[in-house]
Amino acid sequence: MAYYHRMGDIPPKRHTQFRQPDGSLYKEEVVSSKGFSGIYSTLYHIHNPNQVKSIGKPEPYSWKPATEHGLNQTHLKTSGVEFTGEDYLSARRNLMMNSDVMMGICAPRQRKMDYYFKNADGDELIYIHDGEGVMYSQFGKLEVHKGDYIVIPRTTIYRFEFEEEGPLRLLVIESVGAIETVKRYRNEVGQLLEHSPYCERDIRPPHDLHIEDKKGEYLVQIKKQGMLHQYSYGHSPLDIVGWDGFLYPYALSIYDFEPITGRIHQPPPVHQTFQAWGFVICSFVPRLFDYHPLSIPAPYNHSNIDSDEVLYYAEGEFMSRKGIDRGSFTLHMGGLPHGPHPGTVEKSIGAKATDEYAVMLDTFKSLQITTDALEFVDENYPMSWTE
Repeated sequence: MAYYHRMGDIPPKRHTQFRQPDGSLYKEEVVSSKGFSGIYSTLYHIHNPNQVKSIGKPEPYSWKPATEHGLNQTHLKTSGVEFTGEDYLSARRNLMMNSDVMMGICAPRQRKMDYYFKNADGDELIYIHDGEGVMYSQFGKLEVHKGDYIVIPRTTIYRFEFEEEGPLRLLVIESVGAIETVKRYRNEVGQLLEHSPYCERDIRPPHDLHIEDKKGEYLVQIKKQGMLHQYSYGHSPLDIVGWDGFLYPYALSIYDFEPITGRIHQPPPVHQTFQAWGFVICSFVPRLFDYHPLSIPAPYNHSNIDSDEVLYYAEGEFMSRKGIDRGSFTLHMGGLPHGPHPGTVEKSIGAKATDEYAVMLDTFKSLQITTDALEFVDENYPMSWTE
C-alpha cells in the first residue's frame, strides 16, 4: 500500500549522522524496490545488518508441476486436511503454479516460529482462514486475525506466533511481482477513491516496534531461486529503533471489503481486491443479489480465452456449486467454458442475498497443479455438469 508511514526514532534528515546513546552510529538501511525507482523505506539498526555469523548449506525448496494432469476442470478437496507439516515452512504446500504466481495451503503443527523467514523471490499474500496471532517483522508488530489478508513485501524478515488454541489454516500466495491495491481505485497521488470497496482506514500497518537488541544466535531462512539458505547472525534482525517510508507489510480484513452490487449480475472485476504482475485477487463476500425484476443471481456460463480462474471457498454456502466444502479449491482453466452446476440457476432466482466468503485468483498465464496437489484431486468434478 503506497502511503507514508513512520515508527520509532529517526533522524530529521536522511543519510545523516544518527547516534546511539553510547555515541556510535545507528546503521541505516534503505529497503527499495525497482532499484531506486519504486517504493522504499529507510530503517535504522542497532547492529550492522551485514554482520553474518555463519552460512549453512542450502536446502531445496520448490514445487513441480503435475504435467500429466491435462486440461481438466479441477476440484481440490483440502477441507479434511488437519496438518500439512511441522513448522511454517515445511507446512507450506503449493498446489498451483505458473511463472508469475504460486498458491497453496499451510497448516503447521508448531504455532510459533523459532527462526525468521525472508522471501527474496517474491511478495507474499497470506490469507488467515483460521487462526489468530502476531506477525513480528523489522517494521514492527502486526496482530492478525481470521479473515485477514497480510501483504508481505519481498525481503521482509518476519516470524509468526499463532495462538495455541483453535484451528490454524493459511492460504498462501507468492508473487513474482509486487502485490498492490487496485490501480483503477486510486487517484493520481495513490489515495483510494470514494468508490473503492475499501479505504486506508481499513488497512492496518504494523502498530508497535518490537525491538530485539540482545546478542545471541538468530537464524534467518532465506528463500531464493528455489532454495532455502540458512543465515545465522549474532544479533536479531529485529533491532530496528525506527523507520519510515512506503514499503512495509500490512493487513486488510476480508470482513472490511464492501461489495459492489447492481441491477443485473456483476462480473468478477467488481470484487477485485489486489493486483500484481500476471494476476488479480478478488474477494467474494456476503452481499445483496441483483435487483432487476428478471435478474438471475447465479453467474452465467463463461469462457475465459486468456486466463485461468481459481476459487478458494472460505465460508458459507456457495450457491453456484455442488459438492464444495469449506477449504475447497476449484480451478477453471482457459480453453473450457465454466458455469453454475445444473439446477443452481433456477434455484437462485428470487434469492435476495448470498452469505459466502471466497478468495479468487485470476491469472493471465495458464496454471498447472503441482505434484503436491494430486492427492486432493476430485476425479468426478470434470463430469459434474452432466445432468
